[in-house]
Amino acid sequence: MTERSPAAFPGRLNRSRLYEQVAEQITAWIAENGLRAGDRIPPERELATRLGVSRATLSQALVALEVIGVVAVRHGDGTVVTRAGAARIVEAIRAHADRLPEIIDTRDALETKLAALAAQRRTDEDLARIDAALAGMAEDVEAGGRGVQGDEQFHGAVTAAAHSLLLARLMEEISELIRETRLESLSQPGRPRASLAGHRAVAEAIRAGDPAAAAAAMHDHVAMVSDVALLRGPAAG
Repeated sequence: MTERSPAAFPGRLNRSRLYEQVAEQITAWIAENGLRAGDRIPPERELATRLGVSRATLSQALVALEVIGVVAVRHGDGTVVTRAGAARIVEAIRAHADRLPEIIDTRDALETKLAALAAQRRTDEDLARIDAALAGMAEDVEAGGRGVQGDEQFHGAVTAAAHSLLLARLMEEISELIRETRLESLSQPGRPRASLAGHRAVAEAIRAGDPAAAAAAMHDHVAMVSDVALLRGPAAG
């Protein structure tokens, strides 16, 4: 990756939906400086100071940009550009926020059923995959990461343990939409550890062969991880 000598950032912002405006300014700055995929942008503290906004607002803007594929936040490596030249940033962010409630409803319906079926049908191999996903996520979270990959692997392992080809196909159909909500959720303060605890509750119920408890644990988990900043409104500046 290369580092470039940055151009000056614009002045401070004071309009509504501040994180959207911050996202637009960051994207414009990326384009103006000719950054390409793999280039690193300045650290969050520096960006927040330059734009005169809180770390919370800046973090929300970066998550929104990550969700729509403009940047990637990498543990230990900062934030890097993944797609330069993106346009209509606010429209893309708002489209994501608008579809979140429907994604959450669909995910809840599918995953609670999958958890119940997994409790009935899981094999020793299925349990081993679930445990491996939990271990991987725990290791990442303990190291300060968000546990995104382990989270994805856990839900994939539960889906596989349900042994329902059609439900698995439906989950695959919405996998990219779920990935958006996963990135948004696991970027919330304290959320990776809370999500890991929810996973463990689901795993315990599946291991115990208790479909009702597994469905209830998954429902509670989806409800918890669905409490995201984009649905609570813009952060204070």
